[in-house]
Amino acid sequence: MGKVAKYLNQLTIGNVFDSPDVLEAYANDCSAIKVKPKLVALPESTEDIRKIMRFCYQLAGKGVYIPVTVRGSGLDEMGADLSNGLVISTEKLDRLLESDKRERLVRVQAGITLKELNTALSIHALTIPIGGHENETIGGLISNCPSDNYSAKYGGIMNYVERIEVVLPNGDVLQTNRFNSRVISRKAKERTLEGNVYKKLNDIIAANGPLIKEIYKNNNGSAGYPTITQSKKGGSLDLTPLFFGAQGTLGVITEVILRAVPIKSQIKRVVATFEEFDVAQKFLDLLNDMKPRELNIYDIKITKVAEESGKRLSEITKKMDNGYVVFAKFDSRNSSRLRKIQSIKKVLPKNTQLIIESPKTEAKINEFENSLVIFLNSTRRGERVPLVTDFYLPSSSLGRFMRDLKMLEQSLKLDLSLYGSYSASNYHLRPKFKVDEPDFAQKAVAFLRAGAYIIDHEGGSITGGAPEGRVKAIVTNEAMSESEKGLYTAVKQIFDRYNIMNPAVKLGADSRFTITHFRTSSSSKVVV
Repeated sequence: MGKVAKYLNQLTIGNVFDSPDVLEAYANDCSAIKVKPKLVALPESTEDIRKIMRFCYQLAGKGVYIPVTVRGSGLDEMGADLSNGLVISTEKLDRLLESDKRERLVRVQAGITLKELNTALSIHALTIPIGGHENETIGGLISNCPSDNYSAKYGGIMNYVERIEVVLPNGDVLQTNRFNSRVISRKAKERTLEGNVYKKLNDIIAANGPLIKEIYKNNNGSAGYPTITQSKKGGSLDLTPLFFGAQGTLGVITEVILRAVPIKSQIKRVVATFEEFDVAQKFLDLLNDMKPRELNIYDIKITKVAEESGKRLSEITKKMDNGYVVFAKFDSRNSSRLRKIQSIKKVLPKNTQLIIESPKTEAKINEFENSLVIFLNSTRRGERVPLVTDFYLPSSSLGRFMRDLKMLEQSLKLDLSLYGSYSASNYHLRPKFKVDEPDFAQKAVAFLRAGAYIIDHEGGSITGGAPEGRVKAIVTNEAMSESEKGLYTAVKQIFDRYNIMNPAVKLGADSRFTITHFRTSSSSKVVV
């Protein structure tokens, strides 16, 4: 064991490793790249993290830099969980610390997963309504702030976080809250990193008022720190919004207070298949007006892949070679909505298949819901590598975007079957690549750039549903205006003067480094 790992083990209760087998286990996330760390820490408390960060900060002050990346469940698709320095895994910080049933508040450690938290909350008939990956940690959900399938109705993780505890790069602990101008003024006089953050951030917001208003008005993406637009309200200031989508570049989230909501258990599902996109979109718009819990669209070729794997979906696909499947979930006032949908069936084209959930159709719909997992994990003739995923596209542009995709398919010789949330305007493209071929990186970057171009051309944003990490930063760093880049760089420097917190993601991502670290073997992770 090396000197650094041994010294950190003396400092902390948790473990720090530098053995090759452990480092290899943390060299992959769910992205297209692989980066092997030099150290992996599994802290068991906030105090452990404070000691690790204080050590790295003091070293940086002497000119010795150990970049630090925080990792939850390792599910990031853009390489933000990876580091060639020190990885801090929050997997042991997984406790529910206290709960208040009456106020519906819960305090948890950042490493608890959404599934673990909602299982505990279900005892009190409460939940955090996030339609994302159930194994994502709460800290990871905040750091990536994804646009999940329920976010159109329930607002996403940002709507449920009350306060955050963060270990700053120098090891100090910050507990966020919305403070009035008098409290901010008092904090700004403190000779601490927290005081410096409040003072300088307040000054930056005041000096960049017009730019921040422009970002608020026009920005549909999460590249950089666009949530700065929500930090200041009137004379008050709250640092909490800045950590949403920051991907561990400002500090280490250790504890979170969340507000839960009552569970809505009466869920009904609807599946409909259309040959023509225009007809499908009219149906989507009608369902969207009914405020569904979830409203998705899938290229029918996705279900065809599942059929080839044995799924019995012929009643849904109706032997169509081309077309679209609409899927919706409703969780309130189901009866009236389902009656309205049933009445619409009479005016739909004859080739439309409409299935409304009932005891007889439940199994069919369950089988359909599982078809996307089969599609994403079908590895014959390649791997469905995440590159152009979680992008925003306005509904008014979706038809034109579909036509753009057809031309892109022909140009790149890829199968670009689109799927995503119509209600949240968040979509994904997952074509197959052979990652072991010498030209994989070249093809992947060509697809990334072309996808970003047509998304932007149709008024969308490639980071509309999740931040840039290392991979999307290849295109976002080039596209961002100098004024916006300058604002975000200033925010980063306030928190992290030595640039040790995940320095190679977001604005600091080095496209050359990322491209040279594209994987050359398939991932062993199952995508669910």
